[in-house]
Amino acid sequence: MELPEFSPGLSARVELTVTDADTAQALGSGDVPVLATPRVLALAEAATVAATARLIPGGVTTVGVRAEVAHLAATPVGRQVHALATLDKVDGRKLFFGVVVREGETLVAEVTVERMLLDRQRFIEKANS
Repeated sequence: MELPEFSPGLSARVELTVTDADTAQALGSGDVPVLATPRVLALAEAATVAATARLIPGGVTTVGVRAEVAHLAATPVGRQVHALATLDKVDGRKLFFGVVVREGETLVAEVTVERMLLDRQRFIEKANS
């Protein structure tokens, strides 16, 4: 597998308008109608995928292998949040990202995500065996 060249500083931003489906109530992670922590993590991971997407050659993918979430502020339904992922470090096949999630100027969450570069087909075959 030929590894693509990734450099620290690579970044991408994704946005989400919080809906009822994104709440802690809907996802079973709590009983309040605000943005759920699992949804914050999914948004952060989406930003890391977006950061690498245009540089990944066919047949190669990344998978999340570790994450740490500090969910710092509640976000009600109807508000828009964005996640900005920045590649902090590359170690062989491991990619380390820092992600900041904000609602306007309010810091909603800080997330660290580790992703691993893999041969896509081999990964799928192994998962299905």
